[in-house]
This record gives sequence, C-alpha cells and structure tokens, in this order.
Amino acid sequence: MGFWQAVAAIVWKDIRAELRTKDIFSSMMVFALLATVVFNFAFELRVPDMKMVAPGIIWVAVTFAGTLGLNRAFVIEQDKGSLAGLLLAPMDRAAIYFGKMLGNLVFMLVVEAILLPLVMIFFNLPILTGSHVLVLLLGTYGFAAVGTIFSAIAVNTRAREVLLPILIFPVLIPVLVAGVKMTGGLLDGETLGSMGNWLQLIGIYNVVFTVVAYLTFGFVMEE
Repeated sequence: MGFWQAVAAIVWKDIRAELRTKDIFSSMMVFALLATVVFNFAFELRVPDMKMVAPGIIWVAVTFAGTLGLNRAFVIEQDKGSLAGLLLAPMDRAAIYFGKMLGNLVFMLVVEAILLPLVMIFFNLPILTGSHVLVLLLGTYGFAAVGTIFSAIAVNTRAREVLLPILIFPVLIPVLVAGVKMTGGLLDGETLGSMGNWLQLIGIYNVVFTVVAYLTFGFVMEE
C-alpha cells in the first residue's frame, strides 16, 4: 500500500467509525453550540457592539471543541486495541499521523460549517464570506496539525484529558492570535491583503509544524 493510500484508508476508517458511533462529532458539536450560546447571553447585555468580541468567541468555541475531538482521536484507538494494529501495519508511521490529522480536520470543519451560520444569526455579523472561511480553514489546519501530534503524546499518560490542553494551548498561541486578529480585521472592513503579516505567520506556522510532526511522529509512537 502506498503512503497516500494508507492515509486515505485511515481517514475513511475514522469517518466510517464516526458515522456509526457519533462519539467525537456529537461531543464537539454540543460543546461548540453551548459555548456560543453562553457567550452570546454573557456579552449581549454588556458589550455595545458584538463585533468587538465575536472573533474571540468564534476561536474559543472552535479550539475548545476541537480539543475534545483530539482527545478522543487516539483514545478510541487505544481503548479498542486497534492502535497497536496500526503501528504494526506495514506502512510508514507518518501515514498514521496524516490520516488521523486529516480525520480531525474533517470533523472540525463539519462542526464549523454548522457553527458559523448560527454565529451569524446570534451576532448578526457577515462571517460567511470567502475571506472568513479561508482564515478559519488555515487556523483549523494549524490546530489539527499540532493537536494530532500532542494527542499522540498524551494518549499513553494517565492524566491524558488534562495533559493535552496544557501541552497544546501554549503552542497554539500564534495560530489563535493570528486567527483572532484577521477575523477581527475582516469584520472591521480590512482585506486579507492588508493583513499579509498575519497570513505569513499562520502559513509558516502550518508548514513548520506539519514538517516537524512528519519527522517526529514515529519517535512519539515508540514504546
């Protein structure tokens, strides 16, 4: 089996398993919706313009919901005993990383596709534009790329549910800052061209951490 065939097989396996169990998607979706509703009621009476806080609300809901999904990505494999089978399969272990990362990315994008229209309704903001979607896609990819490798690190620890957020959030600061800045700038009428520095930051971040994860995933999964 070729490298990308193995990646596609892992992604398809995760999607099929999720369609049967709804284990990851349901927890992510419920958390994202609850966070959005809570923030809506918390800020609506105290903030004169929801445009001021909407970028932070969107990214907090996405990252916290995504962390729940990342937590389950490798835990399910380990609990079912299938993680050892993946590691023993005759393929490059980096294919496991890309398969799990792309699976996490798909789940997060589906959640965001449902969440964004609701945020637009709650806050009455035009966030379903191509520029907003591009920014969210870049940030979500960076989140999945970093989160998948840290999820693999945390899965073999006793306090994995607590350890993963502690590991991932300090590393995600560049993505979160760039995402919030660009989302806020777009809501203020700026263009992506005028925020080139933030685009370069998030682009370089995504490339660097994808390469680092590709090179180190095999060592991370060693016993």
